[in-house]
Amino acid sequence: MAVVRVVGAGVAAGLGVTAALHAVWTVTPWPLRTPEEFADVVVGAGEGVPSARACVTVAGLLGAASYLVAAEAGVLPRVGPRGLRRAGVRAAAGVLLARGLAGPVVFGRLSPRSERFRRLNARYYSPLCVALGAGAAAVGWRGSSATNC
Repeated sequence: MAVVRVVGAGVAAGLGVTAALHAVWTVTPWPLRTPEEFADVVVGAGEGVPSARACVTVAGLLGAASYLVAAEAGVLPRVGPRGLRRAGVRAAAGVLLARGLAGPVVFGRLSPRSERFRRLNARYYSPLCVALGAGAAAVGWRGSSATNC
C-alpha cells in the first residue's frame, strides 16, 4: 500500500529527527541558549537539561520506534519476527497517542509547569505526538506485513 509506505516514512522521519535531537541534548541544550531556557521551553520545570542518561534512553526508544515504523511500512529492510515488529509499532503508537491526548490535561492551566511550556505543549508538542501516534497506529494496523489480512 503506497499510502502506508508514505505515512510510515513520514512518521519514521519525525521520530528519527526527534531521537537525534534528544541525543544532542546529552551534551548541549541546542537549539536553545542556556540550560535554564531549555528547562523552561522543553521540560517546563527544573533548572536545566535532563541527565544524559535520560536523554540517551529517550533517544534510543525514539530511534527504535523510528526503525520499527519504517520497517513495518516497508521503507526499510525488516529484521526480526513480524509479530514483534508490529507489537513495537503498536506500543509506540499507544505511548505517543497517550502523551498527545493527555498532554493538554496533564500540562494544562493547573499544572506547575511554566506558562511558556504549557503554551508550546498545547500548540506543538501534544499535536505532534497525536499526529505521530496516529500515523504509527495506521502503520501498525495496516502496515505492509499486514496487507495480506
